[in-house]
Amino acid sequence: MSRLSVLAYIFGAVFFLVSCSFAVFYGYKILTHELPVEKKPVEKYDYHFVLVTEELDNEYWRLVEQGAKAAAKDYGVMLEYAGPKQANIDDHLKTIEMSAASKVDGILTQGLSDEQFTPLIDRVVASGIPVITVDTDAANSKRMAYIGTDNYYSGFLAGKALIQDTKGQANVAIITGSFFANHQQLRVKGFQEAVKGEKGIHIIDIVESEISRVRAAEKAYQIIKDHPEVNAFYGTSALDGIGIAQVVDRFVKPGKIYIVGFDTLPESLEYIRKGTIQATVVQEPYEMGYRGVKMMINLIQGKPVEPIVHTNTRIMRIGDLPVSHLYRMEESN
Repeated sequence: MSRLSVLAYIFGAVFFLVSCSFAVFYGYKILTHELPVEKKPVEKYDYHFVLVTEELDNEYWRLVEQGAKAAAKDYGVMLEYAGPKQANIDDHLKTIEMSAASKVDGILTQGLSDEQFTPLIDRVVASGIPVITVDTDAANSKRMAYIGTDNYYSGFLAGKALIQDTKGQANVAIITGSFFANHQQLRVKGFQEAVKGEKGIHIIDIVESEISRVRAAEKAYQIIKDHPEVNAFYGTSALDGIGIAQVVDRFVKPGKIYIVGFDTLPESLEYIRKGTIQATVVQEPYEMGYRGVKMMINLIQGKPVEPIVHTNTRIMRIGDLPVSHLYRMEESN
């Protein structure tokens, strides 16, 4: 073998060994996950807020959350969405306390009960953390501002809608989400004020659903059994109207019982399309969440903020449905 051939052989062997070494080295890196990875940039934010709701998976509050998160994205805020899985005032209060203990920059929440929420909100504000109430006010507390529905007026609108649609002749049962929540009380009071001068309208019963569509359905079924004279229902929360409609749709002839409810969740709109629900009070939960975050930023920055901001409230009937729902109604016919 010539000297040139020997050198070529040695060079090839060395190249082969080096290649194998690199293959083993990088194979080991892959197996042990030690290869360098691209680091994701840490998202920067100016403020840290918490939105505390009465019930995490409530569809209405998910709309509030969507609005708040949209504003948080637009204005450089880290927003947490927290609260009990099912409506529970004690758990709601604990969530507010934990949020305050973590030294967040601001808390947005409901003021469900003056007796329980006012002392806590006052302590949180005294500790230097601003509180804005959303949807339900704690007017006697030291909260910095309120944004949401005028709940008394919304109940009054529901009562006027019932008078108009029933021509002032109805035996009404009211199913309310809570006997103790401020906003539910105001919605009942507004309704009562609207119908009190109508001789042909009688409120037969008022029961509580505990913010549960299942409980609302159970209560509606029991009322229909116990009070066959009832020919109208008023539900003061989104889930109340849906629960009532489920029972009426299944057990009562169409058009025999009038229903006025709250909100425009997909199921509510479907029952309006079918004619089971005749009217609903429209609120603006997305706007509450979005504008609530903006108000909190303004407060922290020392800008003027109105202490009470009422979002729009109106009545929706079948003629006011979005075009997409009307098309579906034509197709079903």
